[in-house]
Amino acid sequence: MMRKTSVILLSAATGAALTLFVTQPRAVFMGSSARAATADTYRQLNLFGDVFERVRSDYVEKPDDTKLIESAISGMLSGLDPHSSYMDAKSFRDMQVQTRGEFGGLGIEVTMEDGLIKVVSPIDDTPASRAGVMANDIITNLDDEAVQGLTLNQAVEKMRGPVNTKIKLKIIRKGQDNPIDVTLVRDNIRVRSVRARVEADDIAYIRITTFNEQTTEGLKKEVANLSGQIGDKLKGYIIDLRNNPGGLLEEAVTVSDSFLEKGEIVSTRGRNAEETQRRTAHAGDLTKGKPVIVLVNGGSASASEIVAGALQDHKRATIVGTRSFGKGSVQTIIPLGSGNGALRLTTARYYTPSGKSIQAKGIVPDIEVLQDVPDELKSRTDTKGEASLRGHLKNDGDEKTGSQSYVPPDAKDDKALKMADDLLHGIKNSANAAPTPAPGATTDKAAADKPKAAN
Repeated sequence: MMRKTSVILLSAATGAALTLFVTQPRAVFMGSSARAATADTYRQLNLFGDVFERVRSDYVEKPDDTKLIESAISGMLSGLDPHSSYMDAKSFRDMQVQTRGEFGGLGIEVTMEDGLIKVVSPIDDTPASRAGVMANDIITNLDDEAVQGLTLNQAVEKMRGPVNTKIKLKIIRKGQDNPIDVTLVRDNIRVRSVRARVEADDIAYIRITTFNEQTTEGLKKEVANLSGQIGDKLKGYIIDLRNNPGGLLEEAVTVSDSFLEKGEIVSTRGRNAEETQRRTAHAGDLTKGKPVIVLVNGGSASASEIVAGALQDHKRATIVGTRSFGKGSVQTIIPLGSGNGALRLTTARYYTPSGKSIQAKGIVPDIEVLQDVPDELKSRTDTKGEASLRGHLKNDGDEKTGSQSYVPPDAKDDKALKMADDLLHGIKNSANAAPTPAPGATTDKAAADKPKAAN
């Protein structure tokens, strides 16, 4: 029997492969109404064939048949939702390279908005971040060529290229009267997804910038390093997921599992009930029950929201910051055969352990902390979120748009970080913050995992 192999994606930006699974075709038995619908579908396909032949024969210049077909596929997928798209063979290869955490380019996570390229977040220590490219910047031109009319994948392909080659971006930025021209030199982008430092002498601060194949191992390494440096005076952990656009589902699951002893982490539900999948935690808390604070904001999306939602629902961490992006859908990469690229198709929604969908709503922090934004940046410190994207999947109840995504460049001005410090030092309290064990005391992890009173 022929089988179809697919790859699941979870990211708010250009996407990265998540996990492999195999599905088998189902037998289909059609009644009269189904046969009538199928017949109507074939009539529409005949219409497509007629238009295709007319373009081939009558267009003013001889068109490229391959480009015509790819454009038709792209139009079909982009009309579904903001995250479904067609990837040609090169884009498919690039996506697989990016998943591994190393690729050639500029170092920016982008999405498509109103036909233009919008910066979700620059990646730390890359040509884009060093040149001052900012979240919410709108890229209108690439090397003097207008972005309008290009697909997201086409624009991304133009931004990538050989190392040490230049590209000029024209950027529109809120608060700036005139467009900004920025020339970047492409570099080999090695995405170091986990960075860490000792905070206030007794707190382990860990920032996760994206979820690629190295993220969980990087987290384990930094936890070991920091716990060794700080020793017995370690108060707890701050996990910074702000402006993290997502990445691999498997990594989001294993990162969540690193802090949990048991229970559901996330479930994905497709159109058919039998496609529901649940991921659960395994015994073994990497941090040995120490308190955890998770920082999120309007740029925290997708895989980041899975981690924040799982730890919040299990009362394992206190979530601090502003409401997250709200991307609660799962994309599947479906290869189309050798040399034919792949489809990136939205196939499911994901749900937090409590059964909550954050699609177009986001994760609401336990403690909201708004940053003090400089006057010159106030017009661009909000991320509109999933609910503002044209064609997004709808959710029951009130959808939410607009959430602050500004993070002060100097840690001493970071009010969310200060709140996390205060919580771990006991200066402020939260129902979700696990108590710090006294020196020499043992931790009753089973009791710590029991639900506590909501804030």
